[in-house]
Amino acid sequence: MILAASPCGPATPFSATGPRTMNKNPATETNGRAPHLVPGTTQAPGDETPDLAGDAYRALLDMIQRGGLPTETPLQERTLAATLGMSRTPVREAMSRLIGGGFAMRTPRGQLIVKEPTLRQYLEIFQIRMLLEGEAAAAAATRLETERARAVMAQVQALLSAGSSSVEENHRVDNLVHDTIAAASGNQMLAQSIHDLRIKARCFDQNGTSERFEPGCREHIAILQAIVDRNPDAAREAMRQHLDTVRVGLVTRHTHL
Repeated sequence: MILAASPCGPATPFSATGPRTMNKNPATETNGRAPHLVPGTTQAPGDETPDLAGDAYRALLDMIQRGGLPTETPLQERTLAATLGMSRTPVREAMSRLIGGGFAMRTPRGQLIVKEPTLRQYLEIFQIRMLLEGEAAAAAATRLETERARAVMAQVQALLSAGSSSVEENHRVDNLVHDTIAAASGNQMLAQSIHDLRIKARCFDQNGTSERFEPGCREHIAILQAIVDRNPDAAREAMRQHLDTVRVGLVTRHTHL
């Protein structure tokens, strides 16, 4: 996995901060991007009432994913509200959702910080991810349009050909690959679970390592090629091997620090 998104097109289901719906109802899409699935919200598809707390929640998740909110750094309501250009009320609710979703926690002194998983929790997250994302890849091999899979693969290949890129671009393409595959499973609950687990995993190692750049690209290409070939077993195995390689590499690095 490239440790470093926003797919578009017929089978494009995810954005940088959450899974995208599979329907094409104009009422549920904006700018080619479907609304995020936000746990805890009650806004129905097509409801045009502004969900400022949901917007704030998605923005904060995106900041966490991109490393914009480092772990162990206090999250200040006033500062975040100014950054997001919102009042403090929706930001306060969004911060509560971060706690409920397991993305943030209160310290003994009452400060809210982005929660960094322990090594044990990280391993448990990856064990679940291997199961869920393996099955999502297998399902995508029967559902994701070949043209869409090739388009995503082309972005990975472009990244690989460039030889290097910014952390933000690595994250974008990584999200593009995993989110597109997850949403192509056709199961929104599965896609949302995968997305949330990926954010929590990234909290453990927000910056990643350059050593994983080229292997990660090639592993992504192998997954997508299996999907293009309509080979569910190969797609499942390629995804599991990819995630296991990421897990082993990160554990090795952290146990040698």
